[in-house]
Amino acid sequence: MRPLLAIAVLSVGWTPVQAFELVSTQEMLASMAAPEPLRAKAGIQPGAPVIEVVRPKLSAPISSPSTIELLFQSAAPSAVRPETFKAFYGRLRIDITPRLLNATQVTAQGITVKEASLPKGSHRLLLSIEDSEGRQGQKMLEFEVN
Repeated sequence: MRPLLAIAVLSVGWTPVQAFELVSTQEMLASMAAPEPLRAKAGIQPGAPVIEVVRPKLSAPISSPSTIELLFQSAAPSAVRPETFKAFYGRLRIDITPRLLNATQVTAQGITVKEASLPKGSHRLLLSIEDSEGRQGQKMLEFEVN
């Protein structure tokens, strides 16, 4: 690094974003081999929070590492309770919430995770969030990583 550039980088406190392993290859393979979990027959609760996927676009295979951006929307007058956010991986429903919380913060508006690394293959995430009325919104994501 040239001295002038090094001074500029140090003076603004810039640090590169490093990818972190959201799910290991072993977890992916174990989840794919597991039987399908039972699903509740209950429908969506009226007024429950909505989880919208902004990034990545899941209509085509995604690359890894990737940025994950979610937006939360609640029905007035309720508010999203960020502390209730949960993320479960695959058929085994491995709780990966702590891994996400180590990489970023959840706010009432949503969550942005930079450089989440996933192995190549098929993936499934179950996301949930509650509002101040106790209603739970869920979103199931199924996607491919190439």
